Amino acid sequence: MKKRKIILDCDPGHDDAIAIMLAARHPAIDLLGITIVAGNQTLNKTLVNGLNVCQKLDINVPIHAGMPKPIMREQIVADNIHGESGLDGPIFAPLVRKAESKHAIQYIIDTLMNSDGDITLVPVGPLTNIAVAMRMQPAILPKIREIVLMGGAYGTGNFTPSAEFNIYADPEAAHVVFTSGVPLVMMGLDLTNQTTCTADVISRMKKVGGPAGELFSDIMSFTLKTQYENYGLAGGPVHDATCIGYLINPDAFKMQDMYVEIDVNNGPCYGRTVCDELGVTGKQPNTKVGMTIDTKWFWDLVEECVRMYI
Repeated sequence: MKKRKIILDCDPGHDDAIAIMLAARHPAIDLLGITIVAGNQTLNKTLVNGLNVCQKLDINVPIHAGMPKPIMREQIVADNIHGESGLDGPIFAPLVRKAESKHAIQYIIDTLMNSDGDITLVPVGPLTNIAVAMRMQPAILPKIREIVLMGGAYGTGNFTPSAEFNIYADPEAAHVVFTSGVPLVMMGLDLTNQTTCTADVISRMKKVGGPAGELFSDIMSFTLKTQYENYGLAGGPVHDATCIGYLINPDAFKMQDMYVEIDVNNGPCYGRTVCDELGVTGKQPNTKVGMTIDTKWFWDLVEECVRMYI
């Protein structure tokens, strides 16, 4: 199997940490680098979280700090879910790992321009870094093999009734990405909420042991509480990890081609991913939208990756 080359763009984040865990060790994935964006918390916090996760798991890939603010809108964070640090729950050793000096935007541009068009971008936070790179150097567009993103919903949002957090955090950036013409795969809430990490899943991963089992347990035990308090869920969905799962085995997912556009009007639907599920607009689909996931396979995959750190 030829490894899938990816750049993981994230805003760690509990589920981001699980995505990093899967991407860094699975033999189907070649994780070239990690770029960090503001989202679940401010950039100074999400960067520290990404560095802590990679230090804890001995993941030796370059980490680049990116955009500290959305393109236009006022900044928001998801401290109701991820806590004051953005990754409350685990206790990390003193941080010695450092970020690269090159800005994430320049790293994305340089890496794509020097590629053979075989790199997939995997943004699992707000799309600010990706959109700014596209605007700064449009020549990267034909160099992107595919964008597999976590964000949006064809149904109900989770930050407003209309909008999912990642898209609502920077709708203008999402508009740039969804109108770019690059092949898109969208893992929205309708699919990712099927990966609710209940207490029995946490116990299963903890029993595996090792640094990844410990980290998984500490991370997801925290969201077990916050997801119930905020949404009444039986645990925290590992939203972002579904993107890595899709790249490893797309057959475990049911997808539907849809035309998707981003509502950037300043109204109650601001930040909504408007998904033409029924094809009523007659517009050519621009996105593969996730509908269902084989959850048994998915949790087996997570356990398989946790074991790779022992």
